[in-house]
Amino acid sequence: MGPVGQLLGLALPGDQGCARCGCMAGSSGGFWWRRERRARPEYEPEGPPPSREKRLRSLLGAGSVAGQVLALQFLVVLLLIAAALAALVLQARHEAANEARDRSTAVAKAFAHSPGIVAALESDDPTSVLQPLTEEALKGSRIDVIEVISAQGIRYTHTDPTQIGKHVDAPLGEELAGRATTQTVETPQGRAVISVVPVVKADGSVVGLVAVGITVRNVNEMVERHVPMLLGSGGAVLLLATGGAALVSGRLKRQTRGLGPTDMTRMYEHHDAVLHAVREGVLIIGGDGRLLLANDEARRLLDLPPDAERRHVTDLGLDTRTAELLASGRPATDEVLFAGDRLLAVNTRPTDAHGGPPGSVATLRDTTELQTLSGRAEVARERLKLLYDAGVRVGTTLDVVRTAQELAEVAVPRFADFVTVDLLDPVLRGEEPTGTAGMRRVAGHGLHADHPLIPVGELITWLPATPMARGLVSGHAVLEPDLASAADWQAQDPERASKAIDYGIHSLITVPMQARGVALGLVNFWRAHQTEPFEEDDMSFAEELAARAAVSIDNARRYTREHTMAVTLQRSLLPRALPEQSALELAYRYLPAQAGVRGDWFDVIPLSGSRVALVVGDVVGHGVHAAATMGRLRTAVHNFSSLDLAPDELLGHLDELVARIDQDEVTEAEGDGITGATCLYAIYDPVSGRCTVARAGHPGPALVRPNGTVEFPELPGGPPLGVGGLPFEAAELRLSEGSRLVLYTDGLVEDRDRDIDAGLETLRAVLADGGDRSPEETCRAVLDALPPGRPRDDTVLLVARTRLLDPAQVAEWDVPSDPAAVSRVRAECGSRLEAWGLEEIGFVTELILSELVTNAIRYGSQPIRVRLLHDRTLTCEVSDGSSTSPHLRYAATTDEGGRGLFLVAQFAQSWGTRYTENGKVIWSEQSLTAPQPQFVVPDL
Repeated sequence: MGPVGQLLGLALPGDQGCARCGCMAGSSGGFWWRRERRARPEYEPEGPPPSREKRLRSLLGAGSVAGQVLALQFLVVLLLIAAALAALVLQARHEAANEARDRSTAVAKAFAHSPGIVAALESDDPTSVLQPLTEEALKGSRIDVIEVISAQGIRYTHTDPTQIGKHVDAPLGEELAGRATTQTVETPQGRAVISVVPVVKADGSVVGLVAVGITVRNVNEMVERHVPMLLGSGGAVLLLATGGAALVSGRLKRQTRGLGPTDMTRMYEHHDAVLHAVREGVLIIGGDGRLLLANDEARRLLDLPPDAERRHVTDLGLDTRTAELLASGRPATDEVLFAGDRLLAVNTRPTDAHGGPPGSVATLRDTTELQTLSGRAEVARERLKLLYDAGVRVGTTLDVVRTAQELAEVAVPRFADFVTVDLLDPVLRGEEPTGTAGMRRVAGHGLHADHPLIPVGELITWLPATPMARGLVSGHAVLEPDLASAADWQAQDPERASKAIDYGIHSLITVPMQARGVALGLVNFWRAHQTEPFEEDDMSFAEELAARAAVSIDNARRYTREHTMAVTLQRSLLPRALPEQSALELAYRYLPAQAGVRGDWFDVIPLSGSRVALVVGDVVGHGVHAAATMGRLRTAVHNFSSLDLAPDELLGHLDELVARIDQDEVTEAEGDGITGATCLYAIYDPVSGRCTVARAGHPGPALVRPNGTVEFPELPGGPPLGVGGLPFEAAELRLSEGSRLVLYTDGLVEDRDRDIDAGLETLRAVLADGGDRSPEETCRAVLDALPPGRPRDDTVLLVARTRLLDPAQVAEWDVPSDPAAVSRVRAECGSRLEAWGLEEIGFVTELILSELVTNAIRYGSQPIRVRLLHDRTLTCEVSDGSSTSPHLRYAATTDEGGRGLFLVAQFAQSWGTRYTENGKVIWSEQSLTAPQPQFVVPDL
């Protein structure tokens, strides 16, 4: 016991406890704190009923896996509970000691530094002041002792009044020096913590001491509070362990399918007998690469030593590849390996794929005797695969040369080292081949490009004795296994043949290509360098390969012929040159499709009154039928335009024509009709600057204003031609001089890889970025913006820049319904022609105008107007409010009239009638350089 314990007189034997606080006071003034310990009842476990005990023993016997697992789990749970109790006791003791130390120190310091403590110590009777204070502080504070001691060691306060005034025997030097001390001491009543704090005056001198003692509380109560929880957790764990053991036992029984030890032993013996009896080697290799088991067949095939088990597979003297495969443990399927003079097919699989031990199992089969047969089967398989690849890769296009090149590429290097293809010249043009002379080398492919064979593009005439000529005559393949001794082949070109032999080319099979009984050319298969020479067995395969390619080449030839015919027909039906006119500055582009001939077309048609009709159309389909249909539609548009019909009326007549043609073709079962044709028809008038547009299912035009603004005018959209059921509507556009009207087909703005909206935006950007381009420059810029390569669909682009007639080139007069006005109009016309410098045609013009005006006054109605247009021709127009059309007829010799229109038709270059909203217009055109007619006046 330390000096502080002696100071407070703790744990002295024979001390009596005081009734107020439970401390024990003896002659030495010691104390302790009593705590009653609760007795822990002990329970005797009751045993289970005998029947239940028997069931548990059967399920959880010591010899069973489940019983062993349960015993282990029970032991682990007990250890965990004991460890938890020990940790709880240690933690409680530690926390209790720390709590007592902190509380005693805090109370001692608080009492020592409380106000008035110094004055009380220096008073005449410190006990009377301090004793009540200490007794009050002990109430409810869980403090056992508070003593105030003078600097001379005399007690001023104590829980036992008999100890007040007595001297403390313990040394107080350290405390009187001004340092606070705290000590933990062991007493019969338990551990106690005592803190002594000096009472210091303002000048730093010590006038007394305050000692506070606390007995450390017993930790049994804390442990007892946690024991039920620990016991409950342990019981739950034991229940879970028992249930888990039962589940494991049941699962083990299911996995062994209810087999007992005897059955398991018998099954193992049977498996061992089968393992060594099969004629297939079996090896089981551990995860460390050591051989765990080898049956008798495996020992025989691999020639294993007697002590092979437990040795690493690399130490068994096996072939390097075989040892590496077995040691690696990687999966393998029928991997062919050598073992001495044997050829083995090895299969390996890991044994831990489904939860087994690490390692692998390997099976071995002796395939030495099957090697020859498998080699032949492999060659046949490769040949079949090559034929399949040829069927897929040869003939992907309908181009003769490309098809021949595909044949050469597919055969190298899997069948030959070099392949050349020679075709008759008519085949390249799509014509029927005749004879066997005049072949041209069209394709070639080989392992190297520096071979000395005849180059592609050269015309060849084979000598009759050469293998090539013999193959063409016989219709079968010709084999030359040794070209060095083939004099007939060398006679064709000795110098080139010598170079080929020196290069290493040594074997040849030449095969004629025939399709539908017609010879198309030759395919030559060459082998060189270290490749084995061709054999007789190779000839049939070469013929099969050539026959398949010949069908594709003949299809391409026929397509070439039809394509050439269709292109020729289409070119002949499209405008060869733009007509002369003054209303528009024109440029166009026509791009044919990448494959086939489509039905896109355009036209520029001069009309009366210096007007010009612009037409763009598209016929769905391709080939000769589409080209012929396009020609029929273009002819119909020309015919309808000659009637001076409005755009919407013209499309209506064209729609009826297409529907009638479709009906006739369906009735005659001649194939598909032309339903789906589209058309856009526009008429531009250079006098007024108006453009009337109607469309039938066709994309609308783009309009570029003189200031560079690009528009896509909203036009009424009619159905495609031939659909019928809906009328067509026309829209009128006002075009300033210098505007550009861009007409096109859908191939310009749409394809499989580009949406029409994206195409229109691209067109808009190109047109807006062009400034004041000419139509030719606009066409070039638009086509440069297209994706590279030939389009999949025909593309038509027509650009027209507008012009306006000078008002000085137009003369107009209103004519009253009076025959006397004819002379006045004739006189004014003569004056205007004289002003235009057209005096030479003045007489004829006045005659034509007189006849037209007279007919309008006599048979028409108001308003009557006369208009003269001075352009490339002189146009006379007489309009009236009547819709009655005049007819040309031959008057009899006795008729007084009826010859006016006949004279107009004789003297004018052309004439006609067109209808307007308010009547009709009768017009005539005269050449500005036409000679004056000679009139003979009879002698009366």
